[in-house]
Amino acid sequence: MNPSSSGWIDKFGYLTRDQEDSYQDYKDLYAALKNTGFVYGLNIKIPRFIDPEHKLSEDEKAKINLLAALYFTFRYEKKSTDFENFLHIVFQFYQDLGLNQISFLKKLFVGNKTSDQLEKLIDTRVYLDDNVISKTFNSIITNSLLYIDVLTFKRYLKDTKDIKSFAENFENTAMNVIYHTLNSKEDNKNDHKLAHLFEASLTFIDSETHTFDGNYRDKLQKGLTKIENQYLLDLAALTIWEDHSIDYLESEFIYEFGKDLGFSKNEVASTLDDISVFFNENFKIIPHLKDHNLASKFYDSMARVVNKLILRNSKRLQKELSESKELVALISKSTIKDLTAEEKKKVQSQLLDIFKSIPSLAIFMLPGGAVLLPIFIKLIPKLLPSSFDENRIEKP
Repeated sequence: MNPSSSGWIDKFGYLTRDQEDSYQDYKDLYAALKNTGFVYGLNIKIPRFIDPEHKLSEDEKAKINLLAALYFTFRYEKKSTDFENFLHIVFQFYQDLGLNQISFLKKLFVGNKTSDQLEKLIDTRVYLDDNVISKTFNSIITNSLLYIDVLTFKRYLKDTKDIKSFAENFENTAMNVIYHTLNSKEDNKNDHKLAHLFEASLTFIDSETHTFDGNYRDKLQKGLTKIENQYLLDLAALTIWEDHSIDYLESEFIYEFGKDLGFSKNEVASTLDDISVFFNENFKIIPHLKDHNLASKFYDSMARVVNKLILRNSKRLQKELSESKELVALISKSTIKDLTAEEKKKVQSQLLDIFKSIPSLAIFMLPGGAVLLPIFIKLIPKLLPSSFDENRIEKP
């Protein structure tokens, strides 16, 4: 399954047809979504029943996790496995929230099927910005409050009334909890990154017109379910633990906060244990904690972009490269010794000719695109045979 090309939602539905017992109940689903990092806004893994053929990027993991969370929420609330019905309901849900706006240009390339339209809609939910250049320079590329979509959808399946108002109020409550938790800590440079990560993810309210003063007790909504309160507690735990430490004052705060939400000390301790395990296992790969200089950040970001493009077009590239034996020989030579100026020019010229034949590699044709060639050359050995249409569903 390839969540960066059309047809991936239909493929997801095909893969889940035999997954009736994937999760015992909604509590088990929530625990699994915490394990993937989705609840925390840090997509490290994907559901266990999906086995991708290539390494997924953070945004691709976020897409899969969001769809899985919405679909299995539908299953438990409606006691149904009708995937087509789910697609229609979730699409109507986003329409009622006013989040179904797709640009005119994108509409030209979107099919009439609900799944096709939902693919584009999920793209707009996952990405914080639709500008490729800004994504390149900004390590924060995915929405970190996507689980609010899931909690809102869970309510929507029971009662569609005032659903947009609930989403706005809950998002406002979540941000106040985050800021109040930050205020309980000693100042840390990663705190500002975390605050920016969540603030940049706001959908239903405007950070410019709302003040997050930390008075969470005044902002807590009445009538929240236990799972909604659990999410707020998990956000607070994430904010406490993001610097990989916890002091006495922070501990006192989190237990008092848990008490305000109706949780026992054991339940709060379990929440802290969950986040501790998550950080211990994934601390080195959590995106917002990485601190690079601009040059390193640009290279890393572009390497991910180029790597994704190579994987998506591996079969075409294999065919083109097989017909350019001189080019392959020069690239092989470049891995063990420096090429001459003439050889480098020849490599560049022949690569650009190949890129012209593959539209999705047009990024190399842009002004300055040649600076990406070393990244491409470095990744060429990773090319492996694979099916071009990874979302093709095998007919029984």
